[in-house]
Amino acid sequence: MKILYIDIDTLRPDHLGCYGYHRNTSPNIDKIAENGTLFTNCYVSDAPCLPSRASLFTGRFGIHSGIVGHGGTAADLRLTGRTRGFQDPFLRVNWISMLRRAKIYPVSISTYAERHSAFWFYSGWKEMYNAGFRGLERADQIYPYVEKWLKDNEERDNWFLHVNFWDPHTPYRTPIEFGNPFENDPIPSWITQDIIDEHRKSYGPHSACETSGFVPWDPPDILPRIKELGEIRDLNDFKKWIDGYDVGINYADEYVGRLTELLKDQDIYDETIIIISSDYGECQGELNVYGDHATACHVTNRVPLIIKWPERNWRKEYNSLIYQTDMAATVLDGLGLEIPEFWDGKSILSHLDNNQDLGRQYLTISQNAWSCQRTVRFDNWTLIKTYHTGLKNFPEIMLFDYDKDFHMINNIADLKPDIVDKGLDFLKEWHIEMVKNTPNNKDPMETVLEEGGPYHTRDQLKNYLNRLKKSGREEMAEIILNRGESYNY
Repeated sequence: MKILYIDIDTLRPDHLGCYGYHRNTSPNIDKIAENGTLFTNCYVSDAPCLPSRASLFTGRFGIHSGIVGHGGTAADLRLTGRTRGFQDPFLRVNWISMLRRAKIYPVSISTYAERHSAFWFYSGWKEMYNAGFRGLERADQIYPYVEKWLKDNEERDNWFLHVNFWDPHTPYRTPIEFGNPFENDPIPSWITQDIIDEHRKSYGPHSACETSGFVPWDPPDILPRIKELGEIRDLNDFKKWIDGYDVGINYADEYVGRLTELLKDQDIYDETIIIISSDYGECQGELNVYGDHATACHVTNRVPLIIKWPERNWRKEYNSLIYQTDMAATVLDGLGLEIPEFWDGKSILSHLDNNQDLGRQYLTISQNAWSCQRTVRFDNWTLIKTYHTGLKNFPEIMLFDYDKDFHMINNIADLKPDIVDKGLDFLKEWHIEMVKNTPNNKDPMETVLEEGGPYHTRDQLKNYLNRLKKSGREEMAEIILNRGESYNY
């Protein structure tokens, strides 16, 4: 049994050809998808990077593991407490430790643990390789580790290899000599000058008026692709911006191709289980967020999931609502292991094997690093409830028609009170069920709010208010102050 997990940071599925994108960003990923199953409704339970991978690798949603943000108490695993033995029982049965129970040899090539001080992530691996750039490395700096390991272990069987590429993540750092394959390609059709103009009348870190965050941007010379883009003023700016993202995807895909060719050269491609996914998507103008992952919307939390599993006769496309954590449980089930009872991820293996829909009524997804939000995806609706705006112009309740308004241009919450009530009922039901298994029935989102709101906006209120005033938007500074949200740690 050989399992390759290709983990491409910040990769939204609708920018891949196999998911219908109009640009040829992913020819090598698309070829793998042709031989596998495409999951169209896979979501991380908690975004962005630190909490999403925590959920996948521990098997638990953030509300149970305690990791829901990027800083403060809620960036660390919740202590097990008095029931902890010589070894932590939760880490003894995380995804990787469970793979070892199936006699699988697990190896990770990733800087994730160092980037986020997530040292619990080391639990279970037999080997780990860190390129040493804390998530700023390019695919060409990762691939040599992959190539060497596969060549050194050509005769080994029963392995799990985790390869983590970061190229679609800002700052867009693809070498300039790689060129721009999309120079003559049109931008996504949903974005218009009118939308950009409306965004520029609003505010928020990583909005159209400040893609850099809280202060004017002065990027280093190593980023020539988007050096001048501290703002998105028009469609020409947006094209340069989205080209930077798509070129990053294409660069990662180039090395996915090299990796699959290496497997073919070793005559093991056909027998290797290949899984391709990400830790979260990326808003590229949606909700006035450009090149960041600041919400719990379906663009940020939806991720690609492609599985090529030899000898499994699964349908080519699976449309049921699933959590990415279900994928980890499904892999373990496929290896004949029993899923730990406390895991939130559930195996869908029998549904896939028997060509059945899962039938999950709704999903609840969360964000607590840039804002505090919970979202319910059900039927064709996305209902977002905001508990802390993170210096953004969000109402408490937003409702979008997923099928007709995927890019979330029109909030129709006021027009659909019955749908809003249904979504809020689902959210309440989910929360009641989840907190039953949390210490003192405490939701870690409460901890985030108590410590001054989402980590990335703590202590930034003064900087951002000054930015608004200097750019002639004093009235927006007043709107933020009148919200009365806490931003101090």
